[in-house]
Amino acid sequence: MNQQINIEQTANELETILDLVRWSVSRFNEAGLYYGHGSDNAWDEAVSLVLQLLHLPQNLPLQTGDQLFHSRLTQVEKLGLIAMILRRVNERIPVAYLTNQAWFCELPFYVDERVLIPRSPFAELIQNHFDNWLTHEPLNILDLCTGGGCIAIALAYAFENAQVDAVDISTDALDVAEMNISEHDLTDRVFPIQSDLMTALQGQHYDLIVCNPPYVDAEDMGDLPDEYHHEPELALAAGEDGLDLVDTILRQAPEHLSEGGWLFVEVGNSEVHMPLKYPELPITWVEFENGGSGVFAINKTDLVEYWRSIQH
Repeated sequence: MNQQINIEQTANELETILDLVRWSVSRFNEAGLYYGHGSDNAWDEAVSLVLQLLHLPQNLPLQTGDQLFHSRLTQVEKLGLIAMILRRVNERIPVAYLTNQAWFCELPFYVDERVLIPRSPFAELIQNHFDNWLTHEPLNILDLCTGGGCIAIALAYAFENAQVDAVDISTDALDVAEMNISEHDLTDRVFPIQSDLMTALQGQHYDLIVCNPPYVDAEDMGDLPDEYHHEPELALAAGEDGLDLVDTILRQAPEHLSEGGWLFVEVGNSEVHMPLKYPELPITWVEFENGGSGVFAINKTDLVEYWRSIQH
């Protein structure tokens, strides 16, 4: 049920940042919002939204302590904040779409409803430079299903000598990726390419292929909270078992992996379907220290041998 609020009266009754944050938390709890696009609780969600709308750094409270929250707000600021907070409540729009900003690998990115909001555990692998997997620094990298380009750009920061191809089937998503690539001044190393998986990449070889494809199965699609329905369904839904694209990725990858190259694919909750569909596939599931799961790794040699054994 939509919360009907007299915005002007509410603005007159609230004075400080803390007032707005506390009021937001109460509204969020009252509405039973779902958190999963950057924060996992009402307080962090409210602080993030309020600070972003005030054009203040997210880490500013670490420098100012409680003093920041006691800062008084102007009437114009309060009216704008309350209106946006009510949109979060009544329309169930994730904060990142309200502010057009998300963070991945501690880097800022523009996002809107043409692309998913980044939240992949790939961040940990990238920040650790794939230490347990790669024996040499990759010079050619493919970010398959790049969306807004967050993973591709983070990879370019992590591997400063690499060229990264950022591939997606959606031209809308690639428009966002181009904006982010330009904003991070990486147009000379990160290249957006429109392709249905790897079909447009003939002759290209990569030391590292990273893929976060659509992987939500039919059951989970039916149970998604309202917040997720603001994200493009093309980037989420992947058939009955969530693995519609994985078979094609596994079949195309040997042709595009360099000798010694690695493929990493995120399948999220659809991890449970992998052993049933590929009982003999010699993949390794990545163990994350900072939370997250559903990412598997396989090298070119093992992948080529797997398909050879299947054919025989």
